[in-house]
Amino acid sequence: MTTIIVLSVLALLLFGVIGYIITVYNGLVRLKNDSDKSWSNIDVLLKQRYDELPKLIKVCEGYMKHEKATLEAVIKARSMVGQARSEKDQIEAQNMLTDTLKSLFAVTEQYPELKADTAFRSLGNRISELEDQIADRRELYNEYVNIYNIRIAQFPDVLVATKFNFAPRALWEIQPEHRADVEVSFDHS
Repeated sequence: MTTIIVLSVLALLLFGVIGYIITVYNGLVRLKNDSDKSWSNIDVLLKQRYDELPKLIKVCEGYMKHEKATLEAVIKARSMVGQARSEKDQIEAQNMLTDTLKSLFAVTEQYPELKADTAFRSLGNRISELEDQIADRRELYNEYVNIYNIRIAQFPDVLVATKFNFAPRALWEIQPEHRADVEVSFDHS
């Protein structure tokens, strides 16, 4: 009789441990997939911005004859986005593109006829709207990644995470040099 009780208790413990492992595993899978989904949502907006930039550059080229370096920087940053393969390279390229767009919009302040152009205003508003949405989605992405990274590092979840190869994910961070104010020069000489 006591053997049956001991075996029953051991079976319950075994089922409890297996149930716990399954619960932790499923939670980590959900968090990983939430991170992937939020990255994908950012990607959709980044693609829209990427597609809008040639139109904006085309409109600006006619007005900004003296600002060739600024336009070239935007074009180069857009090219870097297209070539980025890893998640880290994507983040760096997107940050560079965001910075060059800030420079472009800052420089356009000295061209009243460009600012008055309806195509420029429409494209500028569209890209600004996309930038706002990207910022919101980056925040959500970082939230999911942070929760995921905490979970895979905490005991006892770390045991399941290690066993099933759950690796930490990178937060979307801005490089220190990208935090500096955009320098705008109105000197055309």
